[in-house]
Amino acid sequence: MAHSRRWVMLGIGTAAQTAGTLYLYGLPFLLPALRRATGLPLWELGLLVACPSLGMVLALIGWGVVADRRGERLVIGLGLTGGAAFLAATAHAAGPALFVLLTLAGAAGSAVYAASGRVVTGWFAPGERGLAMGIRQTSQPLGVAVASAVLPVLADSGGPRLALLVAAAVAALTGIVAALLLVDAPRPTTGRTTAAPPTTADPATTGPATATASPTAARLATGSPGTGGTRARSPYRSPTLWRVHGASALLVVAQFVVGAYALDYLVTERGWPARTAGPLIAGAQLVAAAARVLAGRWSDRSAQRLRPLRVIAAGTAAALGALAVAEALHAPPAAPLLLVALVATVSWHGVAYAAVADVAPASWAGRATSTQTVVQNVAATATPPLFGLAVAGLGFGPGFAVAALFPLAAVAVLHGFTVDAHPATRPLDADAPAGAATADRPPSSGSAGRRPGVRERAGPGPRAWWNGRRPTPPG
Repeated sequence: MAHSRRWVMLGIGTAAQTAGTLYLYGLPFLLPALRRATGLPLWELGLLVACPSLGMVLALIGWGVVADRRGERLVIGLGLTGGAAFLAATAHAAGPALFVLLTLAGAAGSAVYAASGRVVTGWFAPGERGLAMGIRQTSQPLGVAVASAVLPVLADSGGPRLALLVAAAVAALTGIVAALLLVDAPRPTTGRTTAAPPTTADPATTGPATATASPTAARLATGSPGTGGTRARSPYRSPTLWRVHGASALLVVAQFVVGAYALDYLVTERGWPARTAGPLIAGAQLVAAAARVLAGRWSDRSAQRLRPLRVIAAGTAAALGALAVAEALHAPPAAPLLLVALVATVSWHGVAYAAVADVAPASWAGRATSTQTVVQNVAATATPPLFGLAVAGLGFGPGFAVAALFPLAAVAVLHGFTVDAHPATRPLDADAPAGAATADRPPSSGSAGRRPGVRERAGPGPRAWWNGRRPTPPG
């Protein structure tokens, strides 16, 4: 029963996040209609569509704390219904109130991102989280697909006001359904240990006693929520999560360069009608949703969680580079390459979130996934207005070329370490609290004393650079 229930909970969480995405990331598809209705320049419109992301940055970690302490159902229900109320008010506002209300709508709706991530970490084991996170992360391309197909048509028929009201109604209805049907994920009776900071000592020279964390350290790292145990150590005391967050922010820049301006590019630069460009972008987003699931499953089957992320980042850079060249030459393949870039730039999310879930302890799940989303949304907030200024001064071709540098930088940030997709469980320490377990690998020449599921900087050589493994000495 519990096995089937978790998939139902995943479905509800994914549906709730999809409803939030409809307006949190669907506003760029109202750009042509907003141009006509407001007369604002492109950079100001870019700032307007970035307002929900700004609201997410301001509120997401707070929602994560509430989700960790009060549960997912309360957070999703309050967040979506509150976001719907602010969005409905936006439909009747003008001037500076538009910016304020859209920011508040983003702050309220961001609750679903904090809580739906906790649904996955609470209901699914590490070996399944890549697939589960991939499914959960289909919400973004699915929501964007619906937005690209529906919102421009609604805006052409009744103006931006009608489109905003429909998005608000969908968010409110989904929030009510989630509040009624969602079941909070089971809370652990004992927290999962977080990783101790990685040691630079070599087990071959120092011996297992030096390379392995002591039982006392393991006990201090073990949290026991609800049982009076010591709280889990913060996973942010070591750089692993920060590197995953940083690489994700770099990839988001590329994602929002393409996603925020795809419709405007096809309509204003290529002369496509919005009713044709919107459904085409929707089709690309459906392909992107499937790509997220496949990437998550790939990371589950891979021994190294972040290797697929590096491959996707390199492929994203190549797609944006090809798009930049095609646009600079005014070549016909520019439009198909834009669709390829749409898929590539959004396919990585499930892998990154699964890596965050593998590293963070259970009692930090809401905060860690919220921080991941916050860091991404800092980049997402800045990208549309800055890229709008770049396009106004340089054109789309050079803008796409600059955007290609960001996923290349993400590959560099992820250089030299990886997160195991299948962390093994070590036997309990003799004096650790009952039920406490670590996610560390059994001591060996390749993993003793290191953080669970994380292998730090590898030795020289192209294979070691890519795989993040320490080469095994001969003999």
